[in-house]
Amino acid sequence: MNEILQYLKENGQKLDIDVAEATGMSLTNVRSHLSELATKGKIMTCRLTRYDNEKTLENISCRISGYIPPATPGRKSKAQLSVAAEAETAKS
Repeated sequence: MNEILQYLKENGQKLDIDVAEATGMSLTNVRSHLSELATKGKIMTCRLTRYDNEKTLENISCRISGYIPPATPGRKSKAQLSVAAEAETAKS
């Protein structure tokens, strides 16, 4: 399970198929571990149904629970700048 958590921390939101391929585990094992991690509240999961040429693909999308990715580079809105300034004054 630690492999799965580490993979999701490094790569963000992924499908169960991607996790299984990256960790070298079987898809059934990955799904059971994802279920355990979700019940413990360590990850968030969402069932995903896709259709590919009349073939139904059932997957699980998952990500780390409560994880906020770092801000992207580039211009920031005035609201974001004011929140950052308030956070800096609160630290002082």
